[in-house]
Amino acid sequence: MALFLSTFTNKIDSKGRVSVPAQFRQSLNNLALNNKDFSGIVIYESFVNDCIEGCDIDRIKLLSESIDNLDPFSEERDSFATAILGGAIQISLDSDGRVILPEALLKKAKIKDKVVFVGKGPTFEIWQPEKFEIYASKAKESAKEKRSLLRLK
Repeated sequence: MALFLSTFTNKIDSKGRVSVPAQFRQSLNNLALNNKDFSGIVIYESFVNDCIEGCDIDRIKLLSESIDNLDPFSEERDSFATAILGGAIQISLDSDGRVILPEALLKKAKIKDKVVFVGKGPTFEIWQPEKFEIYASKAKESAKEKRSLLRLK
């Protein structure tokens, strides 16, 4: 599984392309060397935050397996499958490490000409810059208040 770290702001060009951060691409390339699966990114609308979520193919497979472990006829299984897998889009990177993010996802996240890529370990998020700034400030304050909960193994 890829490891996505740090925060990067990139412009969307006139053709709708945006560069995936070099560190993210390196992590994806390392993954591709270890297996023959899809080496691009998988994105879907976040149902936690007002942004786009992304991951590699191994992570989406793990999510799919977790969903499959639910009762096959349950409302919960159907809801997770629809919200995550039904909206997931596999996107290949071009030779310059760029992707075209689907217009529908950009519209839902209110993204226009710039994006912020936020690494969250095995996943990442793509935000509208001003919205991320507000979210990051709240998240840092919450983490500071709850820092005693975090334990290293």
